[in-house]
Amino acid sequence: MASLSNLPIHVAGAPALEELLIATDSMPWREKSLSGVFEKMLWRDSATEATIALIKFAKGASIPKPHRHASNQFMFCMSGKYEYTKTGVTLLPGSFYCNPKGNVHGPTLAHEETVVIEIYDGAHYPEVPDWYTDPKDAT
Repeated sequence: MASLSNLPIHVAGAPALEELLIATDSMPWREKSLSGVFEKMLWRDSATEATIALIKFAKGASIPKPHRHASNQFMFCMSGKYEYTKTGVTLLPGSFYCNPKGNVHGPTLAHEETVVIEIYDGAHYPEVPDWYTDPKDAT
């Protein structure tokens, strides 16, 4: 039987991580430059630009145009109702959404206030979308 002291503590090629615990309820929402969209950034890898964030869409908020991402996008809907209006794909509480790198999707509409966990495994966009006036909102 292997002892715990013989187990690796870091996987080669993975970012070095310490344990992380965030009390998200006490963390403020950061308003993005697109009206009605807010985030709580939970984790970011500066080398790969991968991120994990809570995203909140106010009722009626929208990503206004079709777009694509520079990496794979994953979303888990915590609350609300969020629709990709061109296809009718709708996230409801408990829904998991996977959008592969380069796939054109959108526009979207939040039918009610919606909160999702959003994960990117690399950079978010190949170029900053024109609906953001602040480039940091696209990262």
